[in-house]
Amino acid sequence: MKADQEGWTLRRRVGALLSVVLVLLLGLAAAEALVAEKNRQNIDAVLVRTAPLQLQSQELMSALLDQEAAVRGYAVNGDRKDLAPYDAGLRRERDTVASMEKLATDYPDVRRELAVVEQRAARWRTDVAEPVISTIERSGPEAGQALITDQTRQQFDAVRASVDTLQDEILVVRQRTADEVNRTGNLLVVLLIAAALVVAVAGALLLLSLDRILIRPLAALAGQVREVADGDYRHHIEGSGPPEFRRLAEDVDGMRKKIARELDEVREARERIEWVNNQLQKQAEELTRSNRDLEQFAYVASHDLQEPLRKVASFCQLLQRRYAGQLDERADQYIAFAVDGAQRMQRLINDLLAFSRIGRLTTGFTEVDLNKVIGDVAAQTEAARQYADAELTWDELPVIRGEEPLLTNLLANLVSNSIKFRRPNVPPRVHVSARMLDDEWEITCRDNGIGIEPEFADKIFVIFQRLHSKDAYPGTGIGLAIVKKIAEYHGGRVWVDTGGEEGTTVRFTLPALPAAGAESTGDPASAEDGAVATVGRQPEAGRGETSEETAGDAATGDMKEAVG
Repeated sequence: MKADQEGWTLRRRVGALLSVVLVLLLGLAAAEALVAEKNRQNIDAVLVRTAPLQLQSQELMSALLDQEAAVRGYAVNGDRKDLAPYDAGLRRERDTVASMEKLATDYPDVRRELAVVEQRAARWRTDVAEPVISTIERSGPEAGQALITDQTRQQFDAVRASVDTLQDEILVVRQRTADEVNRTGNLLVVLLIAAALVVAVAGALLLLSLDRILIRPLAALAGQVREVADGDYRHHIEGSGPPEFRRLAEDVDGMRKKIARELDEVREARERIEWVNNQLQKQAEELTRSNRDLEQFAYVASHDLQEPLRKVASFCQLLQRRYAGQLDERADQYIAFAVDGAQRMQRLINDLLAFSRIGRLTTGFTEVDLNKVIGDVAAQTEAARQYADAELTWDELPVIRGEEPLLTNLLANLVSNSIKFRRPNVPPRVHVSARMLDDEWEITCRDNGIGIEPEFADKIFVIFQRLHSKDAYPGTGIGLAIVKKIAEYHGGRVWVDTGGEEGTTVRFTLPALPAAGAESTGDPASAEDGAVATVGRQPEAGRGETSEETAGDAATGDMKEAVG
């Protein structure tokens, strides 16, 4: 309470406690750093100096033994080759001694014992090895063997004993250094424990302080806030504890007053939103019901209209055949108009029925090879292609999931349009290709026909929309609408690429198989090398307004009308 009256804020209290703890920890950290450095030096001495010294002392003993064995062997055989180990052992001895002298810089006792070994080894070579070798060279092996006596063996044993003494001294130094490592390690552990105790005590003091000056006032404030959250927006919030908490309580109480003022407005807005949502839901249900009724109406109407239209067309054709030439020219013309109108009405109803069936009558998705599909399209448009002297080519196409009849209808519509909307006196050229973009295939149908103006690129996909009169280009205006509906039914989209220099380029996308890639398109190298399937000079069906000219429904007579 006194601290509160003197204005000790929560930040000041915690800061004072942490400052004391920080000073203690810094002191311990400095001591730990010094001890850790000393410990590191001792560990380096064990691992980098004494351990290599111990190994090299064994290497030194091996080199001396090689020299002694080489001398004995030379004394027995008198073969100069037996001295090769002697020369190699002498070089190893010198290299090993030089290395040990560098490692033993800080160990005078080791260097002293190493000097004793070198002295005795040099004396043995002077008194025994070199005289034996020179004697054998002058007088033969028997004279050399006479020089190898028990006294010479004892002299080499003295060399060996000096090496043992050197190794013992190295072990003493290594053990002394290891003991120093243990001592500094233990001291480091003690310092770490002291630091942990300082942290633990500081944490305990901090917890006690926080409980008194933070947790209790905060719990009281939270209890009052919960009362307001439960709906008592008239409850006044009062703070206690440090000045920060009292100011926080005032801010929360101001927020409570603002929430109480705005709550009524929120409730009114919620009621309005609920009313709007209900209206939207009713409209959505009504729209769904209307669409379903329209689909059913189109289906039923198309069936019910077929029978009277067939009767009208049949009798008109009967009149045309029976009374052709018997009536005046105008009567023949009227009959021809009636026959043509009935036939166009039949095609329109058939196209409308096909459009309404897309997505409703389904056989389920299967894996469809578009190469086979385009082959079927080529066969279906054979007559039209021969009439227009058209050429249909395609690259290697992928395998996708879909309904084969619908995909055949899609490509047949595009190919037929490419043939129908051709330039005068220019043989149609249609090319179908595919490429992978991310996780979908982009299929392209490109031709050299009359093309489409950019402002009409979207209009042609609307049902019954035509850019030309029926006298110029026959059709119902529903072909590309069917293309668009089939593409969207398969999860893709279709559009006209207006960036081409000539003709029309229609692109549509289809989702790729999960493992789509090179194996889905056969051999990709063949496509890259320009492998193209070509079907003679064959026209295809429709720039986009009709579907009756697709997939074998394009009669030769109709094609003759299309090209005049």
